[in-house]
Amino acid sequence: MKPMNWVARMLGGRSVRREALTPESRLEVRNPARSTVLATRLEVADSGPKRNKGLLGREGLGPGEGLWIVPCESVHTFFMRFAIDLVYLDRQHRVKKVRSAVGAWRLSACFSAHSVLELPAGTIRATQTEAGDVLEFSAADLPGGFLG
Repeated sequence: MKPMNWVARMLGGRSVRREALTPESRLEVRNPARSTVLATRLEVADSGPKRNKGLLGREGLGPGEGLWIVPCESVHTFFMRFAIDLVYLDRQHRVKKVRSAVGAWRLSACFSAHSVLELPAGTIRATQTEAGDVLEFSAADLPGGFLG
C-alpha cells in the first residue's frame, strides 16, 4: 500500500479526505479534551527512509512543528541536538504514554503504541496532554515543509 494511502486510512476519513493527502501534506493535531493544538505543521514519516532519519540532522523544532512516525512503538535520540516531547498513540489516536523533554542519547518505548509524535520540548506541558486523551488530525493548508 502506498504510504499516503495508508495515512489517509489511518486518519479514517474523520477530518481528511483521502484525495486531499499528498506526499508533501502537513497535518494539524488537536487535543479536543483540553481544547489545545499540539502541532500545526506535522510531517508524516510513514516510509522506512523517513522513519529511519526522523529528526536527525536538525537543529531543532519550531513552534507548531513535529513529526508523526507511523508505525512506531519506540524511538531513540542518539545524535540528537535538542530535547523533544514524545506522545505515543494507539490505532484510535488515544494517547498511551507521554514523555517530556527527552534529551540526547535516550531510548523510549511503548509497546502498546502504534505511532509516536515527536514534538518540541514543552509541548506536552503547554497542552496538558496526558494518557487517555484522544487526538484529532486534520489537513493543514501550509505550503512546503520544514523537513524537506
